[in-house]
Amino acid sequence: MTILKGTVKNKDKQPIEKVSIKYNNTGTTTDKNGNYQIRIPFKEEITIIFSHLSYKTFSRKYTANSRNGVRLSVTLTSKTEQLQEIVIKDNKKEALGIKKIDIGVVKNVIGPNAGVENILMTLPGVSNNNELSTQYNVRGGNFDENLVYVNGIEVYRPFLIRSGQQEGLSFINPNMVQNINFSAGGFQAKYGDKLSSVLDITYRKPVEVGISADLSLLGASVTFEAPLIEEKLTSISSLRYRDNSLFVNSKQIETNFKPKFIDFQTYLSYEASDYLKFNFLGNFSLNNYNYKPISRRTRFGTVADPLELNVYYSGEEQDNYLTLFGAFSTEYEVNDFLTLTGTLSRYNTQEEEHFDIAAAYSLGEVDANIGSENFGEVDFSEGIGSQLNHARNDLDALISNAQIKGKYKADRMQFDFGVKYQKEDIKDRIREWELIDSLGFSIRPPNSISNNQPYQPFEGPITTYQNIRVDNEVQINRISGYLQFNERLFWNENEIWYNVGIRAHNWTVKGNGINSKNQTIISPRAQFSMKPSWRRDMLFRFAAGWYSQPPSYRELRDSNGNINVDLKAQKSIHLVTGMDYSFEMWERPFKLTTEFYYKDLTNVNAYTIDNVRIRYRADNDATAYAHGLDIRLNGEFVPGSDSWVSLGYLKTEEDISNRGNIARPSDQRIKFGILFQDYVPSLPNLKAYLNLVYNSGVPGGSPSYADVYQFQGRLRDYKRADLGVSYVFTDANRQYKTGWLSKFKELSAGLELFNMFDIQNSITNTWVRDVYSKTQFGIPNYMTGRVLNFKLSMKL
Repeated sequence: MTILKGTVKNKDKQPIEKVSIKYNNTGTTTDKNGNYQIRIPFKEEITIIFSHLSYKTFSRKYTANSRNGVRLSVTLTSKTEQLQEIVIKDNKKEALGIKKIDIGVVKNVIGPNAGVENILMTLPGVSNNNELSTQYNVRGGNFDENLVYVNGIEVYRPFLIRSGQQEGLSFINPNMVQNINFSAGGFQAKYGDKLSSVLDITYRKPVEVGISADLSLLGASVTFEAPLIEEKLTSISSLRYRDNSLFVNSKQIETNFKPKFIDFQTYLSYEASDYLKFNFLGNFSLNNYNYKPISRRTRFGTVADPLELNVYYSGEEQDNYLTLFGAFSTEYEVNDFLTLTGTLSRYNTQEEEHFDIAAAYSLGEVDANIGSENFGEVDFSEGIGSQLNHARNDLDALISNAQIKGKYKADRMQFDFGVKYQKEDIKDRIREWELIDSLGFSIRPPNSISNNQPYQPFEGPITTYQNIRVDNEVQINRISGYLQFNERLFWNENEIWYNVGIRAHNWTVKGNGINSKNQTIISPRAQFSMKPSWRRDMLFRFAAGWYSQPPSYRELRDSNGNINVDLKAQKSIHLVTGMDYSFEMWERPFKLTTEFYYKDLTNVNAYTIDNVRIRYRADNDATAYAHGLDIRLNGEFVPGSDSWVSLGYLKTEEDISNRGNIARPSDQRIKFGILFQDYVPSLPNLKAYLNLVYNSGVPGGSPSYADVYQFQGRLRDYKRADLGVSYVFTDANRQYKTGWLSKFKELSAGLELFNMFDIQNSITNTWVRDVYSKTQFGIPNYMTGRVLNFKLSMKL
């Protein structure tokens, strides 16, 4: 026997999916890229038949003269007769609790950070109140509890990032993506050890030469892809540039802001033979964040009692984030049943956070008397003071790992297994302090020596409000592995999927001359799904598991920079049950998805969050729970365009040191999202996209180092609507053979209106002290206002 493979395309050189390739009683079908592979006899003449409902059948007699594999690529001719629409459904991913997201929708979605993460924000159970950040919370978890894979390789978020506007570009490049799979909980054992979610990305292998470019007022990207060396080698590379100054200039703080976010990625795949493949994924990113605030003016309070904060700044912030990533993998097909994949990868991040910013502020009452000559002006200053923030923080993290994974398939059964070794080496230097002065008095840090002036003389030293001086050198060694069994079967004409699996993770920590104890966790997981043989198309799912999250370096470090090498893994029991109901409405397809979930968490590492900066207690001294309901209705509300409406309810609380339950920082009670696509019926190439999100307020905005039990106020509800209008000059469905448009495979231009209602959303508070009334005022830090952007996309 030998391997026959190739590509099936139409006359426009577009790949055709689901083409049937058969000889005798043996057959296969093409994938999304039109590729196929089938075993045929050696030196024996056979007749290969290529058939598809929309194309004329093609047959050819063929004799294989090589045991090393042969290629046969064909072009099919479209049928002239009108065919009824054929819908082919694959319920496997839905049965496993995985949402498959259309990359076409991702490219069209509107948002300040357009891409894969942006579309996740429209799903129930997924939230983030910061449009400048690509981080997201899932079902009561925080940013550090999400697994992100690109081509089976785990990627990481930066360590020192404080605000969303510093993040720059997400690792995931939407211009290179082929498949997007997302699970919000109850995921399989083959995925890693985190508590909340899995985002599994696959980059595509090109089938033809192409150059695409995106240009806008926010940045630009260029992507080149091509099959090379007789289509054995494929290459796709992308260069991106990002500039967030358009958003920052719409905020309340007047600044000189010069960001430079640059990213280059490449993915190479080489088929050495029919059984052996080599892949390489590389990434280089350089984010320079230079920020020089000038002044700020914020009005807050009530109509009857308005207040105004005026701040004048001096100094600047200079941050630098350099990331290097490389991964080499080999895939070997042992036989028709067993496939092995080996991967070596290394991730290095070098981060610098340097700033000296002095702020002089004045807090005053605004004249609210309409008949007054000074109406709207500051009438009386309640507080005057200053603040100086200093940091010289440097971090160098090197993460290396080696992994072997295997997949054994036989009939309707599949075994997945794997083992991974990972070494993390982190060097962290923290030099950070803050000095607060109010009306000439230096504000002492919390829980410091009491000051009873003027009744008693104070003889204590003058100290900074906070001061951290720490040098950490931490090494973490991890060994993890998994074993999973999947099967699909039928019971009384009911279709059933189930899988059971188990993970093990062992780790040790060395830090600052202290060695931790060797720790091991076991994580069993199971899923069961059934599709009854009913007239109605319904699918029922249930998943349960004991999930654990061994601590990363960020979790080992407390708010003072100290390392707890013996910190235990956080643990969570997941129970998830759901239902998918597919139906037709207005003669168009729709799907209603509902899921109820419950999490019971122990060994919780409590934390506070400021913008996107998470600071842990690093003590495992809390328990928590989370439960909620996610509902999503998606379908063709407009013929030919997929849209959806989602609604989520969540409640999550924690008990720290047996002091009673309080809301966790991620307690986002209500989440409502709409992603809507439309077009003008008489002009279908004129399209509109609406992205609308409402999130109820989360706990937060408390003063630094405050007791969370004393500050349980919530931030404002988050409301945002983004609108995009574009005109498609040419695409795959509309090609020109003459004229200037014939040079383009795709060309579109449009306008994007972010925060179209100019709603003032806040993510944190600035706390100002009034010595006179001994009161602290929380002044909201508003996010971006209304912004108009122009975008041009093309493909040659």
